[in-house]
Amino acid sequence: MLCGIDEAGRGPLAGDLVMAGCILSSHIEGLNDSKKLSEKKRESLYELIIKDSQYHIVKFSAQDIDTHGISTCLRRGLEEIMKNLAPQGHLSLRSGTCVRYLFDGNTTFGVKGLETMVKADATVPEVSAASILAKVTHDRDIVTMSKIYPQYEFERHKGYGTARHVELIKKYGYCEIHRKSYKLKALEATLF
Repeated sequence: MLCGIDEAGRGPLAGDLVMAGCILSSHIEGLNDSKKLSEKKRESLYELIIKDSQYHIVKFSAQDIDTHGISTCLRRGLEEIMKNLAPQGHLSLRSGTCVRYLFDGNTTFGVKGLETMVKADATVPEVSAASILAKVTHDRDIVTMSKIYPQYEFERHKGYGTARHVELIKKYGYCEIHRKSYKLKALEATLF
């Protein structure tokens, strides 16, 4: 049994880091790296995945990232997912088999019992499913935040450091969901 793990929101200037782990119960057609799918396709696959899998989603706020750092948050998220989805070396109550954990990328962040694979989100269905769960959760959350902070247009750039987003930060400053530990040269002169 394989638990795929991926994240969304590692690089944005605002919003949560979202991590997901997923053990599929059966084959789901159309899975792929969430970034290669349209928003509509991601949304429809998300609904299929949550109905036909064991999954766990972890979120870290901008404050968590600013306080602890992105690497610590990633390590904690991996540990929480592994703890909640049939811990390593223990039999899954559902299937009676041991679980392997596969994280998209090339580092384990010091977490034991974790395998990694670059581009697993595009080739391994369980990791693709985790990628979709994380991306849809991240995007839904940031769109909700766009209603609280409409001046930042989060619904357009999803918190990433686009030219427009940087321009809006220069105009309005940071809000509560911005990661203040993420420094951009384009902002330093105006905010500090």
